[in-house]
Amino acid sequence: MATVTFEHVTKRYGDVVAVRDLSLEIRDAEFMVLVGPSGCGKTTSLRMIAGLEEISDGTLRIGDRVVNDVAAKDRDIAMVFQSYALYPHMTVRDNMAFGLKLRKIPKADIEKRVGEAAQILDLGGLLDRKPKELSGGQRQRVALGRAIVREPAVFLMDEPLSNLDAKLRVQTRAEIARLHQRLQTTIVYVTHDQVEAMTMGSRIAVMNAGDLLQVGTPQELYDKPRNRFVAGFIGSPSMNFASLQVDGERMKGSGFDFPIPSRFRSSIGAASSRNVVAGFRPEHLELGGTGERLTIRAKADVVEYLGNEELLHCTVADHDGDVIAVVSASHNVRPGDVLDLQIPADKLHVFDAETGDAVAASTAAAAIA
Repeated sequence: MATVTFEHVTKRYGDVVAVRDLSLEIRDAEFMVLVGPSGCGKTTSLRMIAGLEEISDGTLRIGDRVVNDVAAKDRDIAMVFQSYALYPHMTVRDNMAFGLKLRKIPKADIEKRVGEAAQILDLGGLLDRKPKELSGGQRQRVALGRAIVREPAVFLMDEPLSNLDAKLRVQTRAEIARLHQRLQTTIVYVTHDQVEAMTMGSRIAVMNAGDLLQVGTPQELYDKPRNRFVAGFIGSPSMNFASLQVDGERMKGSGFDFPIPSRFRSSIGAASSRNVVAGFRPEHLELGGTGERLTIRAKADVVEYLGNEELLHCTVADHDGDVIAVVSASHNVRPGDVLDLQIPADKLHVFDAETGDAVAASTAAAAIA
């Protein structure tokens, strides 16, 4: 087991900066997820850990050792790719053992490691099968087993669930999380899927356009996003946003008219004409409630029935785009209904319109509210 530390690491491809001044410490035995849209630099960061990409600037450590110039084979890591990359002519047993044979590990040790990995991944009855006789989920478990038998200090996983269907993704997601709990080994996991990130990561590093935007636990990123990008990327369905202008003690615009919540009054003040963006999550919108609340008059255009919940696509006067709400199916909303959607004031997020940074809330005011 080991830590992985990026110290002001930059990766350039000619004039293109793929990763910019990345500083991040991945703790021993932590499950760290690198998440972001395509091209954000997450896979490049993973490949630098693996030794598959050279570092342009900065220092990368695995444990206490600087590995900038250490060959990939000497870094004590194991990587699981999006494609299974199994040898089709070999059995499951031989696929899992192949890397150990190349390293001239004694046969008894190989059999022991393969047997233990097969037990962990429930592959015991499949060891004599060829890859073509396995399902997609089973093949991915074999790829995981091939990494486990190496007993590395760090596991690197590059979107390992992308080739699986929705049901298998959920199942394999749980298996990988359970695997981490059993092995207690450092895992660095790359995905573009924020649901995978939220459900699996001990901590999540959100990246965009080569920059690290925020690192924290899933709960921290959900409750306290530092900027509009993180707020919109974390959570499903995505956060709703409305462009507003401060007018005395209110925020107005695009069919919205909110009093400034008490916890933002000191940071926003009464500076008229300041432009802000209000953010609120679909699951925080309610039909009725008590306490300090903000109300949106909206019309339900599309209602998606989800069993115990309804996903509402609503229009608000003069607002460009839908407002999405998730409410209890017991409300029995129908297309065309006019609704008063309410946001608990303590669930509202406010961002600066120019920088996108979150406007700080007063802790004391929030406690009182």
